[in-house]
Amino acid sequence: MKNLTSAVTLLLTIAFAVSPALTNPFSGFLANQLPIPQIDPPIQPAGYAFSIWGLIYAWLIVSAVYGFLKRPNDQDWNAARKPLIVSLAVGVPWLAIANASAIWATITIIIMAVGAVWSLIISPTRDRWWFQAPVGIYAGWLTAASCVSLGTTMAGYGVLANSFGWAFIGIIIGLLVTTTVLMVGRKSPEYLMTVVWALIGIIVANGTEILPVSILAGIGAIFLSFLAIRLARPTFH
Repeated sequence: MKNLTSAVTLLLTIAFAVSPALTNPFSGFLANQLPIPQIDPPIQPAGYAFSIWGLIYAWLIVSAVYGFLKRPNDQDWNAARKPLIVSLAVGVPWLAIANASAIWATITIIIMAVGAVWSLIISPTRDRWWFQAPVGIYAGWLTAASCVSLGTTMAGYGVLANSFGWAFIGIIIGLLVTTTVLMVGRKSPEYLMTVVWALIGIIVANGTEILPVSILAGIGAIFLSFLAIRLARPTFH
């Protein structure tokens, strides 16, 4: 009998990938969800950047199927599956949560990010392309998305700074979290490059109109790209 953990991971991954088709689309918090409406906040990447979800869903499903068939009882896989299960379980209803409450959307996406990052940190060293890489991309995007949600919600409630200030705070938090994960966890260039993808999306969204935010995002993208290239050299031997 296949291990229950691998089966739950597969079922939740499929449910997570299907959930957008069963929920109203979400493209940012509506004006009536925050006391100070946040329309196109500067911390939010351009719309095209969210297309990465297609890759995330597909690769997570491939990973879950492979794990169910080939590594159903592997201890290293199972250890990393447990925090991933928490992330996916929260992720299934997340779109509905985001459409209802900015605060709860922020809390839950942080939980998703923590679960995904923890799964990446303890991910198995073998089968890197089957587990670590897809989870790394998933964790990278959630790291960025949780900072976007936090910055947007805080600005929407007027905490500490406005949307411009929270764009700076959110980017800095994202860079600190990303480098911390790099130091304590698996050396995943996919994780880094996904955060870079989000930072480039921020640059595209702001352009020269909000140049300081674009410059900060650009510095962060260059720094993380450099780290990713250094990591990739031994990784691809």
